[in-house]
Amino acid sequence: MIGPALTIVAKDLRLACGNGQGPVQAVLLGLLLVFIFSLSAAPGERFAVQQAMAIFWLCSSFSVVLIFSLLFRFEEENDTATALLLAPLPVQSLWLGKTLAGLVLLAACQIFFFPAAVVFLGVDLRGDAGLVALMLLGVDAGLCVLGGLIGAMGHGQGTRDALLTIIVFPLQIPLLLGGIRIGTGLLSGAAVSGASGVADWFGLVFAFDAVFAGAALFLFPHVFRGE
Repeated sequence: MIGPALTIVAKDLRLACGNGQGPVQAVLLGLLLVFIFSLSAAPGERFAVQQAMAIFWLCSSFSVVLIFSLLFRFEEENDTATALLLAPLPVQSLWLGKTLAGLVLLAACQIFFFPAAVVFLGVDLRGDAGLVALMLLGVDAGLCVLGGLIGAMGHGQGTRDALLTIIVFPLQIPLLLGGIRIGTGLLSGAAVSGASGVADWFGLVFAFDAVFAGAALFLFPHVFRGE
């Protein structure tokens, strides 16, 4: 399943970046949100770390919807969904490929969001860079697992974007809360095993990833085939 999934990742990234679009729309929306929120502060005023993390994950949440709408649009525009389903590969490979491609594109967006949040929101960076990277990986993985599954549910429907928005955002709440609380604790210099509860939130995030990844592997063949 891994080999075909990597082939789909390469195909989607080539299509996303080859036509000059890529995640440009998601990046611009995220940067615009950061800039607009920065205008709400008085001159010289710094945002609290928790506020900055909430804005960062809000940008990431909107980006996921735009990214997976783009990824599933490729099969519709080129009418290749049937060919992929008839190909001698597990249908779950398609979900895994879409999820990994979305993860790469989301990480590319966050490369712009994080520095923008630091500069425009005046956040002081502290904490372990490795743990921050682990937080990003855990929360991003969960967001993309959801995006890959819900995107398949809207495949072939004109209301795909509305469906993504209505279903994805409520399901993202535990992940977004986890990302905000973990990021606040880490960037404030709190210990992972201390009273900040960072370790508990890490556990919640990775448990969410595992549960929804298992659900996606089971449900994707049914929702994408329309059975």
